[in-house]
Amino acid sequence: MERLFRTGEASPQASGLRERGQEVTRLEAFVDAAFAFALTMLVISVGSIPDSAEDLIAALKGIPAFAASFALIAMFWNAHARWSRRYGLDDGPTTRLSLVLVFLVMVYVYPLRMLFGSLFSWISGQWLPAGFEIHHWSDLQLMFSFYAIAYGTLGLVIAALFQHAWRLRGQLALSAEERVELLVHRNGWLVSPVVALLSLLLALFLHPDPSGWEPGLPGMAYVLLWVRQPLAHWTRRRALLAAPV
Repeated sequence: MERLFRTGEASPQASGLRERGQEVTRLEAFVDAAFAFALTMLVISVGSIPDSAEDLIAALKGIPAFAASFALIAMFWNAHARWSRRYGLDDGPTTRLSLVLVFLVMVYVYPLRMLFGSLFSWISGQWLPAGFEIHHWSDLQLMFSFYAIAYGTLGLVIAALFQHAWRLRGQLALSAEERVELLVHRNGWLVSPVVALLSLLLALFLHPDPSGWEPGLPGMAYVLLWVRQPLAHWTRRRALLAAPV
């Protein structure tokens, strides 16, 4: 019979939320190593070790793009790590979804670096290196499309992990507070594929004036990720109204 949970007792928290994943499984260790390798790919993709002051300055100019890429990859890693600690699931769906996450983050690395490199280059008037030459709208279109697919599918996998925990809420013996928090996180991560789809549609069907600001619209669409916060408040409020008095 397939094992569903990790061994170990759930650790109670002051907020009433319990951590059921008390042991690091081989799968979680593999996911951690894969994310670390993805970050390494961001660094070594810059080139060789600088051997002059000019090369050092050129390398340091890549820090903003690396920092932004690091933050996003760390966000997905943290989401998986917190999910693992919170629910402690160790079954088939967890393994499959985690492996898909690893695959996607490897695919995600290069379009992520290209996008942020181009963004900071544009903001700085080409003082910061783009690391990716854009000659036509079709080049930018390809970059935005690739990024949207990668970002959207990563968010969808994280949302699927929370949905998997929701299906097992009875076996996990989730409290009312834990169920609300699970729904908040699941709904919040569902925003990512929706916004990414909007960005993808803009990238595919927009015919902008290259000299105007319209080519940046697919990237500007990600500002809509701010709706996660009001969505979280709405989810909690709805849960409180539905709770028995």
